[in-house]
Amino acid sequence: MKGLACLTFALFLAPAAAQVLIVNESTAVAELTRNEARLYVTMRLKQWPDGTQVRLFVLPDDHDLHQRFVNVVLGLYPYQLRRVWDRQIFTGTGQAPTRVSSEDEMIQRVASTPGAIGYIESSEPSLGVRAVQIH
Repeated sequence: MKGLACLTFALFLAPAAAQVLIVNESTAVAELTRNEARLYVTMRLKQWPDGTQVRLFVLPDDHDLHQRFVNVVLGLYPYQLRRVWDRQIFTGTGQAPTRVSSEDEMIQRVASTPGAIGYIESSEPSLGVRAVQIH
């Protein structure tokens, strides 16, 4: 019984996997402030510094990783992010992000799309994408 309690406590203390912002490897950005990351993901900044159009890929709103990324990295709630996107679509000042169904698809789409940005669970190196440091 004591071993089970220790195991449960150890699992409770185990760190959750970090959410990582990723970009297409051709994107000339290595780090962003939290505010800059928020501006790109809310699609208020529509171009990278080199002039390439930003292409945002996201998981569904009810996906656990999407909810954690929006809360932890951006400091928002998913409904707030959806409201920003909906307002831009309704007013004609923006377009909807491209929805993907899994992290694997996220990596594939970001890797194959110039100017792409997305997020994954860990910073495992993947061909065609780079992790962006957020400070």
